[in-house]
Amino acid sequence: MVIKKISFVITLLFISNLVCAQEYSFKNYTWSEKPEALEIPEQFKSENEIILSKKNKIEIIVDKNGAKQYYLLHDRIFINSDDAIEKNNKIYLPMGQNVNVIKNEARVILKNGKIITLNKKDIKEEIDEERNLKFNYFAVNGLEKGAIIEKVFILEEFPTLNGKTFRMQSDIPIVQANFELIYPKHLVFKTKVYNGLSEPVFDTETSETSTKLTINEKNIEALPDDEKYSNWRSKIKYLSYKLDQNLYSGAKNLYNFKEFSSNIYERFYTTLDKKDTKTVADFCKSIAKNNNLQEQLWNIEDKIKKSITYNRYYDSKETITDIIKSKQASQGDILRLYIAVLNQFNIESQIVFASDRFDTPFDIEFESYENLDEILLYFPSINKFLTPTEIEYRIPLIPANLANNHGLFIKSKEFAGIKMGIGEKGFITIPGVELTHDTMEITVDFTKDLENPIITTNLTYGGYSGLNFQPMKDFISEEQYKDILKSIAQNYTGEKQPTTIKSKNDGLENIGKKPFHLDLTFEGSDLIQKAGNTYLFSIGKTIGSQMELYQEHKRKLPVEIDYPHSYYRKIIIKLPENIVVKNLENFNMDYKTEINGKTEAGFVSSYKQNKNEIIIENNEFYNIINYPLEHFDSYKDVINAAADFNKITLVLNK
Repeated sequence: MVIKKISFVITLLFISNLVCAQEYSFKNYTWSEKPEALEIPEQFKSENEIILSKKNKIEIIVDKNGAKQYYLLHDRIFINSDDAIEKNNKIYLPMGQNVNVIKNEARVILKNGKIITLNKKDIKEEIDEERNLKFNYFAVNGLEKGAIIEKVFILEEFPTLNGKTFRMQSDIPIVQANFELIYPKHLVFKTKVYNGLSEPVFDTETSETSTKLTINEKNIEALPDDEKYSNWRSKIKYLSYKLDQNLYSGAKNLYNFKEFSSNIYERFYTTLDKKDTKTVADFCKSIAKNNNLQEQLWNIEDKIKKSITYNRYYDSKETITDIIKSKQASQGDILRLYIAVLNQFNIESQIVFASDRFDTPFDIEFESYENLDEILLYFPSINKFLTPTEIEYRIPLIPANLANNHGLFIKSKEFAGIKMGIGEKGFITIPGVELTHDTMEITVDFTKDLENPIITTNLTYGGYSGLNFQPMKDFISEEQYKDILKSIAQNYTGEKQPTTIKSKNDGLENIGKKPFHLDLTFEGSDLIQKAGNTYLFSIGKTIGSQMELYQEHKRKLPVEIDYPHSYYRKIIIKLPENIVVKNLENFNMDYKTEINGKTEAGFVSSYKQNKNEIIIENNEFYNIINYPLEHFDSYKDVINAAADFNKITLVLNK
């Protein structure tokens, strides 16, 4: 990985200046033989489960093999419901690359004081076949309401110095939370707390050799992680830290973006030798030329993604010739290839390092390499981004979780005739509603049979919506694809099989260029109920099932959606003579979310009737990604308006 290679050099500098080895301070840590009592605050007594205490210690030390990091977790969880019993009947053991498990202990303290200590015979294995992963866990038996689960883990791992996030809030209330970072005294760490977390306290007096950074919190409220359209991980209390100085070597401002940007530029914007120059030129001969820059970039992206298999964990190749010959590329390799090809076409680009906004939002005020985990390419002349690694994306579409977020843009600047890489913090935009715009045109024809109308549905999915469907055709068999189209159609036809189903603009070749089309024809008898001379037609179901947003408790998190999007729906109802339609006024709907005087979300519906033809139209739109908490109720009304429309039944009388 690009970042790890660069940070590894700095880590070596850090290690080389460390002195005497020592044992980590919690080597002999264990739980108390007699479990300590801890009173549950009144505010938490009705909760399903409560974390009575949560201790986390991280200690960085040095031995003859270099720097190591030791991590301690000690949790005590109070079981207060049947749901908590079911949720906690497995205690998963820590796992990961380059992780050595030194201690893993667990026990159950029953409410009568009896202690059940879990041992090796209680360790079971679980296999996640979908992800091809194996997990080990303690099988917890004998749980009851009023019991306490206690676990202690100690791990040995490689130190994380270039940026780390530690979260101190959960969807479960925490009575006491303690975090400690212990490190050699000649090192200086930089920290930042978020969402109301207490500032850390630094202790340099207790130990002659180490500094201890501590955060203590009490009675941390649970923050629900099940609120739809939210970004939970960015709103909980957390701490970010990184190594900033080495007082022995005099190194300051370690892991800064300026040095990182310079190193990245020097690595990727290099002059190719003759062999690589010819290889790139030959590779580019098969890329169609287009005077429209976005179209040209689409052609380049399509060629590379169809020619080279990407895996960020592949071994790096020596040359670009090796990359093209092997048809395999790591993260750094794929970036080198893109830059070389873009230079061949004289296209100005910038490398952008980004983070997942739903995991670790990019903080422009705290320079941490943890924010530099993903890569994009930016083209300033058209203000568009390209993701070089994700095979199913094509410009202008990029992973939505990387957009609506800040990033580090690596720009080329010339000083005294020498080009250098400059890092600037900028914002990664995402295409607006004009790209992800879905349309639905439905014709319901009752003229031949009032009890079995013929329904014709023409669906268009643009932008990110189309991306949900278009790639599948190129990765599965024809029969599987037909089955998938049928399953998509069932959202609109119900149990009825469509009499015709046709797709258009599917496959990778249309992503980012054309919207995905699906045309259906089916009989609507399942949507009709007859009561004497009255026919009840579930017209709302023709637009497919719709998301409903319910909020059982008071909403705590603001709304954050994946991307702006909009829908236009038009329903034409053709009736025979002498049919009277009631309750058409139900189609008149008007719900809007206004922020700072602008309508940023809405559902607006109306109808008109011309003799035996009724036309219903509605527009639903979400122009922005973030909706403040104070606007949640109006946003919820917009979301639920489509669900309410879905429930409308038309009353027809002869």
